[in-house]
Amino acid sequence: MISPEAERRWRLGLTTGLALYGFYLITHVGQYGFMDSVDLPIHETGHIVFSPFGEFIQFLGGTLFQLIVPIVFVIYFWRRKDLHSASVVLFWVAQNFWNIAVYVQDARAQELPLVGGGEHDWAYLLGRLGWLRHDIGIGRGVRLVGIAVFVYSVVLGFRRAGKRV
Repeated sequence: MISPEAERRWRLGLTTGLALYGFYLITHVGQYGFMDSVDLPIHETGHIVFSPFGEFIQFLGGTLFQLIVPIVFVIYFWRRKDLHSASVVLFWVAQNFWNIAVYVQDARAQELPLVGGGEHDWAYLLGRLGWLRHDIGIGRGVRLVGIAVFVYSVVLGFRRAGKRV
């Protein structure tokens, strides 16, 4: 069994690492991150999961599932009152927002490589809504949401690092 002091140090170290890594991702937009290999299959699965709900929701489903999966884990840890663990998974939610922002901002340019070369989700979605010309601004908004979630996750992580469940 790990001592409470060792656990606190480990949690502080993890939170510090996530804070530094998050700062790196914020300052290096579009940089490949270690969670991207996890996020991509979740995103693609979302298209399948949401396909029964029509074409628009199917296109949106990748992004939705990319957020829903980590949010389920945040809720799980929050309900168990393990708020430090919830803060770690909340970092994952923030990182997903940053990836989504890059995808949204690419809607007109369509320079990102797509799995299977299919249609660009956000070009389709924003085009259907008549918002395609706003892709950069919408992406900036998504990015800011991610930054806010990131800041909250880091603050929560530091505040809860020394607390036992």
